[in-house]
Amino acid sequence: MTEPMMIICPSCSTTNRIPAQKLKGSGKCGKCGKLLFAGKPVILNSGNFQKHASISDIPLLVDFWASWCGPCRQMAPAIDAAAGQLEPNVRVAKLDTEAEQEIAARFNIRSIPSLILISKGKEISRTAGAMPAGAIVQWTNAASINVLHKSGSAESLR
Repeated sequence: MTEPMMIICPSCSTTNRIPAQKLKGSGKCGKCGKLLFAGKPVILNSGNFQKHASISDIPLLVDFWASWCGPCRQMAPAIDAAAGQLEPNVRVAKLDTEAEQEIAARFNIRSIPSLILISKGKEISRTAGAMPAGAIVQWTNAASINVLHKSGSAESLR
């Protein structure tokens, strides 16, 4: 039997324990009742960032962006599409660097859009520049292989 996984609700940030074999189902939050995986990016802020980045048992892919950035706006539909392809094995999120300057500074964001893959509070990989959805998924899957090997999970993120 597999250990339950800690999954953070994208709506209310409650930590949910769910069996790993039920990740692909349509699990709902035990507190608010909303879907744990909705196929769209979670909006991160100073209030929910730490839980998603450190407590969740699935990797977190963060799109660091700003509303004034043309390439960021151009990449927004690709991030949305990638979320639908990567969940439930990777949580996809967006963080507005203008609104959350402290978090952006902590991750030394110097150019946007920047993508950072985080697992259990540690940066696994990063890349900068706009990409189409397929490239985001491919980059995330390649970077996630290290997470799988370290966790001992035999299941692929693909």
